[in-house]
Amino acid sequence: MKRPTIADIARRAGVSKGAVSYALNNQPGVSEATRQRILAIAAEIGFNPNSAARALSGATANAVGLALSRPARILGIEPFFMELISGVEAELSARSYALTLQVVADTEAEIAVYQRWWGERRVDGVFLCDLRLDDDRVPALESLQLPAVVIGGPGHTGSLPSIWSDDASALVETVEYLVAMGHRRIARIGGLPGLLHTEIRAGAFTDVCRRLGLDQCVTVPSDYTGEEGARATRRLISTAARPTAVIYDNDVMAIAGLAVAQEMGLAVPGDLSIVAWDDSPLCRLVHPPLTALGRDIPAYGAHAARQLLATIAGEPTQAYQDETPHLTPRGSTAPPRASGPAVASQ
Repeated sequence: MKRPTIADIARRAGVSKGAVSYALNNQPGVSEATRQRILAIAAEIGFNPNSAARALSGATANAVGLALSRPARILGIEPFFMELISGVEAELSARSYALTLQVVADTEAEIAVYQRWWGERRVDGVFLCDLRLDDDRVPALESLQLPAVVIGGPGHTGSLPSIWSDDASALVETVEYLVAMGHRRIARIGGLPGLLHTEIRAGAFTDVCRRLGLDQCVTVPSDYTGEEGARATRRLISTAARPTAVIYDNDVMAIAGLAVAQEMGLAVPGDLSIVAWDDSPLCRLVHPPLTALGRDIPAYGAHAARQLLATIAGEPTQAYQDETPHLTPRGSTAPPRASGPAVASQ
């Protein structure tokens, strides 16, 4: 958990701490080749010379970081992250900690942010979200020795502690619920491919559909936005053997799908049943209200914050399984009609 110091640079470069100081402050006393080697090592381990005085004082930042590789416009409309952050903030403010939030373009930029935050003493630890199957951020954080908690899993977190929920069991429960009502053609509109939780849900969906011998089982990838959710829904229900039920990976896409179904003359739930993931207030405000998979997301964020603060304090932490999402049936699901109206191809 040690922050990078001048001594670390000196050890890697094989020079004295005085030589490192000369190089970082652009003073004579070292060759140009040595200076460039020292600057390269400083950049690699995330050391910023402007933070040297703070490092020597041993001061803490009393802040933690959250870098998100998502378009800002998506974060503004997706209730999940807003509720997660509200839970994190509630726990942090009680401990006089602040949350530093930054939106980044990609994984490489996110790792660079971690290096800068850690080197400049801006944060004492970070949350890692949107875990991927082979995630370069995990070994990067391990190498930096930056305290971190992964919000996601299970697995693929290296030595980093994590908090996760059992999305696979929740998905299986949902499909079994729809099958019990008589649905045999079920589709799923998923989130961003490559994200671990997306792949876990996709695998669980395929397995349960195969186990139950369903007539049709298809997953369509999307990006969590209403626009893409609407397009995917329109394509699905324009087919000859359209599904009688659709499961969406978030509530925004589900609400967009509801609008498309109504626009195309399908009755919900008579002709098409809809299930949303993440049971936000939006699910209860539309007509019919949406059947949804939900959990206490602010509490999830608070648990993650407590785990990160414990990690920063040097307390032993490990993977923690939080509440499994539970299904709340509402007006958007019902047994399928024996035969539905034809839908013209779009």
